[in-house]
Amino acid sequence: MGKQFAGIEPEQRAFIERQKIFFVASAPPKGRINVSPKGLSSFRVLGATDVAYLDCTGSGSETRAHLMASDDKRLTIMFCAFEGPPMILRLYGQGRSLMRGTPEYAELIPGFEEVAGARQIVRLSVDLVQTSCGMGVPLFDYKQERGSLVRYWTAQGLDNLRKYWRLKNMKSIDGLPTDFAPDSMAPPS
Repeated sequence: MGKQFAGIEPEQRAFIERQKIFFVASAPPKGRINVSPKGLSSFRVLGATDVAYLDCTGSGSETRAHLMASDDKRLTIMFCAFEGPPMILRLYGQGRSLMRGTPEYAELIPGFEEVAGARQIVRLSVDLVQTSCGMGVPLFDYKQERGSLVRYWTAQGLDNLRKYWRLKNMKSIDGLPTDFAPDSMAPPS
């Protein structure tokens, strides 16, 4: 049976901090719903109702586009226990995208291990925490992080990163703008 909480309890925080993968779900007022898996030890609990993750460059930027397009800024983050006792934990709330190169990003980045290709920090003001049994989630063994994404962006360098942002990260798959500013996010050297 699911249980609901107004904030992240200490035992829930410990559960979150043990997880190697989490999933982010977002949706614009009209258009496709997006669910993205995330890893790289990029998630941080900032407080009982405040969390954030460092978002690396990928083939799209649905979360940012959806947050910009919706007035309610709704965002859900889900964790599943793939080992040990079963559990699913969801964080519901309002998200904000803090673009690389902004003062808000600079304020939070010391709390993360900055990686090549990072483009934003997504911050969630949590208004509901929900747990459920998770007995249908299979058991999996964690081996290691892939490392491929970080190695790729390290090898590409800032000029190619900016080009990629311009080519692939300026609109969602539904054509919604992200308003990324590649030259501000990674100033030319």
